[in-house]
Amino acid sequence: MKKSLILWSGLILLFAMEILRVYFIMPFPGSQRHDTIGLAYFLDRNVIWLRIIALVLVFWGLVLYFGEGRTWQKVALIVVLLIYGGLFYMVNFKFLAEKMFYQPRVKQFAVDSTDKDRLVIGVSLQGAARAYPIEIIGYHHQVRDTVGGQPIMVTYCTVCRTGRVYSPMVQGKTADFRLVGMDHFNAMFEDAGTRSWWQQATGVAVAGPLKGQRLAEVPSAQMTLGDWLAMHPNSLTMQADPNFKRKYDSLKGYDEGTINSGLEKRDTLSWQFKSWVVGVEIGGRSKAYDWNSLIKNRVIPDTIGQTHLLLTIEPNNRTFYALSYSDSLSFEYDLNTQTLRDVNTASTWLPSGKCIEGPLKGTQLPPIQAYQEFWHSWRTFHPGTVAVK
Repeated sequence: MKKSLILWSGLILLFAMEILRVYFIMPFPGSQRHDTIGLAYFLDRNVIWLRIIALVLVFWGLVLYFGEGRTWQKVALIVVLLIYGGLFYMVNFKFLAEKMFYQPRVKQFAVDSTDKDRLVIGVSLQGAARAYPIEIIGYHHQVRDTVGGQPIMVTYCTVCRTGRVYSPMVQGKTADFRLVGMDHFNAMFEDAGTRSWWQQATGVAVAGPLKGQRLAEVPSAQMTLGDWLAMHPNSLTMQADPNFKRKYDSLKGYDEGTINSGLEKRDTLSWQFKSWVVGVEIGGRSKAYDWNSLIKNRVIPDTIGQTHLLLTIEPNNRTFYALSYSDSLSFEYDLNTQTLRDVNTASTWLPSGKCIEGPLKGTQLPPIQAYQEFWHSWRTFHPGTVAVK
């Protein structure tokens, strides 16, 4: 009885540790719906010691067992150990996030006006501008770059439809990050220095020595490449790495939400798990706006705290804007000209917030950071959000 207990305790620990270490941080059934990051982090940090303990128990049990065990029992144990070998290979070389999604080997930028309808994450700093196509960075999950002399980390999680740009500075130093898995369906990165785990959607460290700290966010915008180039004609666009063509092809249709993937495909109904929303957070208050309502109404005025917010969308139904405006203005949408009209001053505005006619001609409404993402993501990472229906 004792030798069997020793042996099976070691085998159970060996299998459970390898399986749970990956299960908790990858999108397996049920794995992303509970707060298990603390346990996942413990397993990841202590995996070597846990393996040693488990293997000591297993080999101790084997020595005892092989002395008296029957032939079929010995064969069965050998088969079990071979299965463990296969499991070890799969979870450490196939199912780990960093073994599935790689960084670009060839990172090139060019003046590129082809396929202007594709969605990009745009960044403009110190007079320099760059565009990062979503169907490229969506595979890589994060791309490091320097814009206007400032290092940045452009990130994207296709399962949450979250594009975020951060400063990669950790404790005053530029850090390297690797993709380690997911937390509540959101990509999670580990910095090489402190080995803390950072949530992509919020930039918050959810495990490790820096738990609770937040990466500094860099302003960004999601829109079509054509609309981005209209605002930043000298912008450079990230080019596809030829080494990952098949990976990029697997994301075809992602921009439109028609991709054939249960994790990434859009639900065209409103306020469903995979419905699109526009999320805005100002002063600790957050709201979510239905994408279908934005397309239908073309303009949504609202107030968050003391800020007057105006959501607009281009005729292409792909580029949206969140703008700050004075309460002295009152906007309505003109279907014929596809422009906005301020009824108080009779001024005409583009959806981008630029006044092109009337007493306020030349005025530009200030942008507000906003995101298009899946409803499940926004409500998970903004639990007090108000849904504007």
